[in-house]
Order: sequence, then structure tokens, then C-alpha cells
Amino acid sequence: MLVAGFPAEAFGTNCFVVAPAPGEQCVVIDPGIGVADRLDAVLAEHRLQPVAVLLTHGHLDHTFSVTPVCKARGITAYIHPDDGEMLADPAKGLSTDLTALFGGRLVWSEPDDVAPLDDGLVLKLAGLELTVDHAPGHTRGSVMFRTGSQAAAGEHLCFSGDVLFRDSIGRTDLPGGSMTQMLASLRDKVLTLPDETVVLPGHGEQTTIGRERARNPFLREAQQAPRKGW
Repeated sequence: MLVAGFPAEAFGTNCFVVAPAPGEQCVVIDPGIGVADRLDAVLAEHRLQPVAVLLTHGHLDHTFSVTPVCKARGITAYIHPDDGEMLADPAKGLSTDLTALFGGRLVWSEPDDVAPLDDGLVLKLAGLELTVDHAPGHTRGSVMFRTGSQAAAGEHLCFSGDVLFRDSIGRTDLPGGSMTQMLASLRDKVLTLPDETVVLPGHGEQTTIGRERARNPFLREAQQAPRKGW
């Protein structure tokens, strides 16, 4: 499997390109702000052809370039329905300070073709199989993408978006966020993964489930999270 990742120009959002091998079709995960040129260079370097854009959630720093990437190639954008409104209107996911930052300067259009992501869905795209895990908490429609049981040794990956970071988690104080839901997602969707799973987060360095299980204070808290109160 080929995985190429790089940070966007703003907010350090990681954009990933995933393919079975060089010279194949691929998917693009979370094309953020100002990624177009770097994305084109990565695609050219590895001779890749995108067939879809996958979005871990609807925040603007993860979706900013989705429409130009999709329209340039006539491909589909995938997002969980609970975050679909942010793909139509990104301001619905912004904090007050970020709304003020962008002000009226944001020119936005939704992709022409948008498909839903549901919990447990197995996406079969570009010769890949990626399982969707709905993991609300950062946003109502946050998801993770992971390689399934058919992955080869060393290829158990989890693209965690802003659910899980190295030593931390995504913030829960933005519109649609919930610490109660986040802890339940960490307990039910993250802590159930094998320790050897490599986590490729929406921001920052990669890590493993085993490392986070041992060191991440939020995962320790999640182990005690009640199963009621969602």
C-alpha cells in the first residue's frame, strides 16, 4: 500500500493520498487549505489517478479544497450525513473567532456529487477496502477510516481525522461537539483496535493504538466512560 501525507498550508491539517501501489488509482483524504499544488505534485510523482475524496468530518480546514479537487476530475466526495450541512455551509462548523477570521471573504460551493458515509460501511474504491467508523464527539459526523481484516502485515492503518491525535484528541467545544460522545467513541471505536494499528491523524505526527492506549490520558478516561448518557 502507498500512503503519502503532507500538511496543508493552514492549521497543519494532514492530507493523505492512499493507493494500492504507484501507478494505480487512489483516494484523497481531507484536502485542506492550499493543498492543490502539493497534491498535484504527489499525484504526478506516483502516477496516481484519484477516484474519490474521503472526508473525516466537515470542518473547513479538512474540506477547503474538496470542490476543486472533485470538479477537476469529476469524482465523488464522501462525508457522513451528520456533517453534510457543513459541506453545504462551512460556517455552521466554525467557532465565533474563526467566523470572524474568515468574515465575508469565504467563497464556497458544494461538490457536485456527494455520497454518504455510514457506520460500518466498507468502501471498495481504487482497489482498496476501507471500513468507516462513525465516531462523533469532535463533530456529530466525525468518522475514521481503517484498513480491514484483509490488510497485509504492517498495513493496519487508521485515518483518525480529529478523533485521535498523538497524546491528545480533537476539541469538543465547537458546534456539534460533545465530550460525552467523544469518550464513548474513544471507548467503542478506538480502544477496540489492535495495538499495532498505525494511526494517521488529522493533525500532527502518526502514532499507534498501543502507544496511545499506554500514554494518552483521554483514552484512560474513556475506559471509564459510562455506556449511558449519549
